[in-house]
Formats: sequence, C-alpha cells, structure tokens
Amino acid sequence: MYLDSAKKKEIFAKHGGSETNTGSTEGQVALFTFRIAHLTEHLKKNRKDYGTQRALQLLVGKRRSLLDYLKAKDIEKYRALIKELGLRR
Repeated sequence: MYLDSAKKKEIFAKHGGSETNTGSTEGQVALFTFRIAHLTEHLKKNRKDYGTQRALQLLVGKRRSLLDYLKAKDIEKYRALIKELGLRR
C-alpha cells in the first residue's frame, strides 16, 4: 500500500509539528499533496480511470480550500508551506 500509518506519521511529524497532530492545516495539505502526486502518476498510466480522476479533482479542491484558509490566517506559514512542498502558487 502506498500510504500506510508509518508514512502518515512521517508526513505529520515533518509538517504538522508532531505525528499525533493530524488536524493541523499544514499537515493536511502535505498529506493531500502526497496523495495527489500518487493519483497523478496512476492517471498517467491509466488515462480512462474516471473514478480516480474525480477523486483527484476533489482532493485538489480540498487542498486549495485549506491553502486559502491558511493564506487568510497566516501568510508567512502559507508561503513557507508552498515553498517547502514545491507548489506553484
């Protein structure tokens, strides 16, 4: 499986402050980014998998909403997060 509990703990420890802080905005954005990258690679191989395509679009929308929230709340954390994750915005 591409995303097990150890990988989730690693992502949240790096971006969320601690591995048990799964509710932090930064941790959730990092987790969504990891999942988006995985689904993007899957869709490159399976172009007609429309269920995965819809799931990817929903994840991108959720990530965008969280990034908009973070931008309104704390612009410095937003800028640091997008730079660390390599997002274009």
